[in-house]
Amino acid sequence: MVREDDALDYHSSHPAGKISINPSKPCLTQRDLSLAYTPGVAIPCLKIHEEPEAVYKYTGKGNLVAVVSNGTAVLGLGNIGPAAGKPVMEGKAVLFKRFADIDVFDIELAADLPADVIRACEMLEPTFGGINLEDIKAPECFEIEETLKKTLKIPVFHDDQHGTAIIAGAALVNGLEITGKNIESARVVINGAGAAAVACANHFIRLGIHIENLLMCDTKGVLFEGRQDGMNPYKALFVRNTQARTLEDAMQNADVFVGLSKADCVSGAMLKTMAPSPLVFALSNPNPEIPYPDAIAARPDAIVATGRSDYPNQVNNVLGFPGIFRGALDSRATCVNAQMMMAATAALASLTKEDVPDSVCRIYGGEDLSFGPQYIIPKPFDPRVVLRVATAVVQAAMDSGVARIQLDLETYHQSLSTRLGTGSAVTQLLLRKASHKPCRIVFPEGENRNVLRACRTLIDLDIAAPLLLGNRQRIEALAAEVHLDLSRITIQDIPGHPNYAAYADELHRLRQRKGITRNEAEHLLMNPNLFGALMVQQNDADALITGLTTHYSDAVRPLLQVIPLRPGIKRASGLYLLHTNPRNKLYFFADCTVNVDPSAEDLAEIALCAAETARRFDVEPRVAFLSYSNFGSSRHESSDKVRRAVEILQVRSKDLVADGEMQADTAVDPERATGTYPFSLLKGDANILVFPNLDSSNIAYKLLGALGGAQVIGPVLMGPSKPVHVLQRDATVSDIVNLAALAAVEAAELSR
Repeated sequence: MVREDDALDYHSSHPAGKISINPSKPCLTQRDLSLAYTPGVAIPCLKIHEEPEAVYKYTGKGNLVAVVSNGTAVLGLGNIGPAAGKPVMEGKAVLFKRFADIDVFDIELAADLPADVIRACEMLEPTFGGINLEDIKAPECFEIEETLKKTLKIPVFHDDQHGTAIIAGAALVNGLEITGKNIESARVVINGAGAAAVACANHFIRLGIHIENLLMCDTKGVLFEGRQDGMNPYKALFVRNTQARTLEDAMQNADVFVGLSKADCVSGAMLKTMAPSPLVFALSNPNPEIPYPDAIAARPDAIVATGRSDYPNQVNNVLGFPGIFRGALDSRATCVNAQMMMAATAALASLTKEDVPDSVCRIYGGEDLSFGPQYIIPKPFDPRVVLRVATAVVQAAMDSGVARIQLDLETYHQSLSTRLGTGSAVTQLLLRKASHKPCRIVFPEGENRNVLRACRTLIDLDIAAPLLLGNRQRIEALAAEVHLDLSRITIQDIPGHPNYAAYADELHRLRQRKGITRNEAEHLLMNPNLFGALMVQQNDADALITGLTTHYSDAVRPLLQVIPLRPGIKRASGLYLLHTNPRNKLYFFADCTVNVDPSAEDLAEIALCAAETARRFDVEPRVAFLSYSNFGSSRHESSDKVRRAVEILQVRSKDLVADGEMQADTAVDPERATGTYPFSLLKGDANILVFPNLDSSNIAYKLLGALGGAQVIGPVLMGPSKPVHVLQRDATVSDIVNLAALAAVEAAELSR
């Protein structure tokens, strides 16, 4: 519930409003000032004068959108004028920045005539990379957009029209698929004949709805052949030869109802006359044409969508415009055409069918979001939405010839993912490497829901052929709940496993001089982690992932009892990968999980293992040994240990760039490192950070992840001769997938 005083306090607290302007370059010194303004600014001015397209290189035009309104149709408030509409336009600016990192100037025009709005926008073209028309009443909005698309060479998009149409289109396609109906024969009723309604009708027709199967109603009823009252050229396109005269008439036997009109104009009785399994999109906001509970009560077989966030299937324009403009700006498209809008709809519809990350489920109260009647479009706070829509729009802009630059889609997808904080290039690299050959990965915790959800993703990405340990009936029941197809998964119950006796013999051989008898070995095999480790050791599996249901130490111990360390390695160790924002760099933190107080020899070995892991990610390692001391500035047993570790490493690996002991900022801050310690081999550019003990490393990675917003991948268990890894107990589905992908890459290297 939003209270009046809360809303007013929110908008009036200092500084007033919701947006401000922050410089993107430093202006702290006289030199900065001379570069930002006179005389330095003259140089890019002349470059742009010589080459107009250089404006995208030397200014912010390429990431700047104008949100333009005359305040004639503000939300559900009507014609309240440009000044009263400004809070809405500032809100739109916030959404552009929050979801797509696009900068916005909101421009409210005192212009009632379409010609004035058109001329104002035409004069703005040199400043902006795109124009978002907002809250302009119909039919004037049609004339304004149509004219600007002809006269401007930057994308112009009326979100009230096309944003709603694109998202409702994705809901339509998925809803019809779920109900098993053919789009070409589906009967559609649209209540409302304004900007959004006309755009939805046109977009639905592009998607496959036959125009003769579509009826449109306005406040005076059905648009029927021969009607004169309240008509305009845009409504005339949807006149039909029909006996229906009222909305109630039109809805009889309809497969789809789309409300873009007013609250409470549809009754439960009207829904009962619709065809079986209807789609009911009551999109008037905040109060829909029929309340969600009433619609479900009247038609339990219906798929219902609204514009509200407190019910399933929210048709929210934020699913569309941020990604559409992101893709249009990045491709420097001259317009937003039908192909780009169709691509956006297809991207949203497709994304809905993918596994939803835990992070998104948690935002929405932990509900299980999976494709079905209560989840036919993605959620607004799903960070994948803008990424998918923008990439699809870029592709469509290039394919349709309106893009002024050509982009490599894979590179674009990765860079945008990093920029928007929706993932990192390293994750994409890892998944791409892992998909070359599916790996047999055993999951000892086969009865865990998150493991099953991760298996679904691993199979979709062709990364793994999962082997699940556990009770078949329980696994099958859970698999049905998470919509996991078990046809490509092997389920193995430990007691009845055909190799049980052979594994017991092998365990006895490995541990007989550790006090384990043959009978005890057979009993110990009931530990799934120990059994899974033997599967890997005996080459019945390529890798193992565990740790969700046991403490880290309890999970790792049986693995190390069975899987020998690699030749030359004396200790196992653990590492985390951290991808930081806004620095946008990848760091390797070691050892964060295994060794409480490693010796100097251990630290040198940990650094070597970490360097090997870094190269797996195509990263050239640069190792900093961290301490509270900088190059002997303070002498203590702890700093002396770190200094000895550097000396040992330099003997063991002369080619590896490494230095220390040093403080953390000296390791990663080039200005500090080169200014104060110019002799440092790293120059403040370390990417592997070796910590002196488990306290410091564990605290550092958890703080950076929790407070610094770093993306954390791991933990990676280094040292064992086979890929076996132990997750933290709170690991998400994404954590499982990432670590499994890393294990698959390791297994592929071993097989070669």
